[in-house]
Amino acid sequence: MKSKKLPLILGIDTSCDETAASVILGMNVLSNVISSQVELHNEFGGVVPSIAKREHQIRIDPVIKKALKNASKIYKKEINLKDLDAISVTYGPGLAIALEVGILKAKELSKVENIPLIAVNHMAGHLYSVLGLNSKGRAGLPLSKVRFPVLGFLLSGGHTELILLKDFQDFEIVGQTLDDAVGEAYDKVARMLGLGYPGGKLLSDFAKLGDPSTYKLPIPMGKDKSLNMSFSGLKTAVYYQVKNIEKERPLKKQEVFDFSASFEKSVVAELQIKLKLAIERYNPKMIWVGGGVSSSARVRSGLRKVAQEKSIDIYFPALKNIYTDNAAMIAIASTFQFARGDFADQSLDRKPNLVL
Repeated sequence: MKSKKLPLILGIDTSCDETAASVILGMNVLSNVISSQVELHNEFGGVVPSIAKREHQIRIDPVIKKALKNASKIYKKEINLKDLDAISVTYGPGLAIALEVGILKAKELSKVENIPLIAVNHMAGHLYSVLGLNSKGRAGLPLSKVRFPVLGFLLSGGHTELILLKDFQDFEIVGQTLDDAVGEAYDKVARMLGLGYPGGKLLSDFAKLGDPSTYKLPIPMGKDKSLNMSFSGLKTAVYYQVKNIEKERPLKKQEVFDFSASFEKSVVAELQIKLKLAIERYNPKMIWVGGGVSSSARVRSGLRKVAQEKSIDIYFPALKNIYTDNAAMIAIASTFQFARGDFADQSLDRKPNLVL
């Protein structure tokens, strides 16, 4: 296998509360296994680091084994660790003691099997997720169609960034949130509305059932000409309006729907404003959007509208389980490092505050 043109790479991600492993061939995703810890952390209203680490340690070997098994079925030939061209792993950003589990496992496998090790930035993974193809090499953005400069828009629980790519490894952050990340704001507002943790996905689903004009909410930095964003003020506006109602009685179901819709309307409006400014300023050839928040149909629709107005192609991840944290995107990002021989060694350590 190691003589073939396309590299066969195992990806590992333990950046937060999901234990993930994936096998890719080139950009083709052969498997993408994700073991979520959401139910364990839900009762605490957030991720508990010690629990996350423990569960990663318990789950990582079975998850890797399943990723290899699933990939073998698609590849129609058994894939063992010795057949891999490289092992890639997230080394940041993320929860420090969670990152540690994936890194230690990747280093162990790399050493035992004498396989090259690649350290991947988690946010680069989200950025490159649009390049992920299905196992047959379709349903994604082929490398042959990529045209630079590319404007990337990362919308996740921990990051909200506008990134200019001049080529596959030349990143420049041109705009970012000054406070809460957009995904963080979704989860915090969801908690205010009694939707539990993590409630961002449920809030987005409930928004489809609500009237977005019911509550007047601000568009933070909507008139600011920079490409920076803010979501803290929007979150606070929801908080006070909800509390005013709850002084008298609990929120009604329709009010929860309407708050969800009104909140998402303001979020989309701010993202649209900043995307439009970035297009006008940098004149990109295409737009890539990645991160869990881009799984929202309204977010995608809002950003597509701007792209259509500006006559520019916009791409989102084509595979369903590649929006939120996963290992396929880590393996995909690692292929560019593999091509130029950018490998890590046994001194690799976690970098929880890593930036692009």
